[in-house]
Amino acid sequence: MRHAILRLVLRPILVFAMTATHRFLRDLNANLMQALACFTLCLFTAGIAYGDDKNLVRVGVLQFGTVNWELDVVQTHGLATREGVDLEVIPLASKSATNVAVQGGAVDIIVSDWIWVSRQRAAQRKYTFVPYSLAVGALMARPDAGVDSLADLKGKRLGVAGGPVDKSWLLLRAYTRRELGIDLLELVEPNFAAPPLLNELMLRGELPAVLNFWHYGARLKAAGMQALVDVEEVLPALGIDRPIPLLGWVFHEEWAASNRDGLMGFLRASYEAKRILMHSDAEWERIRPLLKVSDDVTLHALRYAYRAGIPNRFGAAEIEAAGQVFAILAEEGGEELVGAEPSLSPGTFWNGFTIDQ
Repeated sequence: MRHAILRLVLRPILVFAMTATHRFLRDLNANLMQALACFTLCLFTAGIAYGDDKNLVRVGVLQFGTVNWELDVVQTHGLATREGVDLEVIPLASKSATNVAVQGGAVDIIVSDWIWVSRQRAAQRKYTFVPYSLAVGALMARPDAGVDSLADLKGKRLGVAGGPVDKSWLLLRAYTRRELGIDLLELVEPNFAAPPLLNELMLRGELPAVLNFWHYGARLKAAGMQALVDVEEVLPALGIDRPIPLLGWVFHEEWAASNRDGLMGFLRASYEAKRILMHSDAEWERIRPLLKVSDDVTLHALRYAYRAGIPNRFGAAEIEAAGQVFAILAEEGGEELVGAEPSLSPGTFWNGFTIDQ
């Protein structure tokens, strides 16, 4: 009871402190920012992070991110409660803020990628990963831009979400080198920008093509843009024989060891929510306000893309394939992306959870 009251009182303070700290320090050295922000969060979370509520699971999510769709299903249907889990969803301002929050003890679990986890483990910070989604981005082109193949992009501007070391961008560069014998970076003029801006520029005709995250790509497809290359098509061409979940639930091994029942209950609830979203069109109508769509075509495009990204198998073979993908990304993105360790860190994928549906 004491911890529940503390959470209610301190939660808004936590979110404010984390957001303010992140904004204040974002232009400073990244390592200093992380250390100071985590220290601030730890001051506010003292006495709460490892309380006596063993089945408390605090999930940090982007305030308007797609993870909220699934968590809404979990909460609406009482899926976590059914598993004996006290679920608390904490909205955060940015991806950097979620990383800071889990490192500072303000939340227990976030959605992130296993490249980040491997890099943390190489630095002896024992975070680990459970698959959340296979959904990846796509290279979309305007139907009136005269772009029917990668070769047609020569000399043209290409909008790219996520920055120069975005994983989809790096994999597409490797793919283009294999298919055309040239680095995509030399073929196009990359324009790195925020995902919503890229969609807007493309719809206004100011960009002939963009490489954007999966849900932005789905919105473009609904608006009549055409898929030139799906990133999931890239992996087989690079010798990867199975889909790899780039996004997953990320948490610290120490927390998992002391809260295993709560963690397993939460993961079961998460996958039950995926099952509901896979099979129930009515559920998509219910969560429609969260999707911020004004037409059925966009709703259907988002629903299709989400369902295509639900993992149905994950085990040793997928981990081996992830190691192959890591090697490609390390070669393409170098230390800026993967850190000093050129191979996937042992323990990146949590051994307490597998998928075989």
